[in-house]
Amino acid sequence: MSAPTSSVFSINGVDGVGGESANYIAYCFHSVEGYSKIGGTYTGNGSTDGTFVHTGFRPAFWISKNTSSTSEWVIIDNTRDVDNVAGQYLFANTSGAEGSASVMDFVSNGVKIRETGSGTNSSGHTFIYMAFAEAPFKYANAR
Repeated sequence: MSAPTSSVFSINGVDGVGGESANYIAYCFHSVEGYSKIGGTYTGNGSTDGTFVHTGFRPAFWISKNTSSTSEWVIIDNTRDVDNVAGQYLFANTSGAEGSASVMDFVSNGVKIRETGSGTNSSGHTFIYMAFAEAPFKYANAR
């Protein structure tokens, strides 16, 4: 495997990836302070008074995945749910319709998990997430 650059990376030699006749798409992200948090982790506590996850901004879009199970990729945004507790969600890896539960609060500097399900808050399980800010302000210019 060669070292990645800003525009190219290699995945040669990984089982099941890199066949000559196969096409792939890679979506690559990185965190930008005040705008996005990519690859963050938290540990679920299994309580409706769930884990607080600090992002440094109020999220507008959230996607998370339980790395300890085969549960879905959960997507929540502030467009379909304008008030807390946000709960209208989609699963990124299924064709299922939108679901609803009391999942999380979007707060000024992160999220507060409010549900006990395996997709967002199983006790002792590790979750990865990606979040984008509602109002990115670190590099904003005043008028």
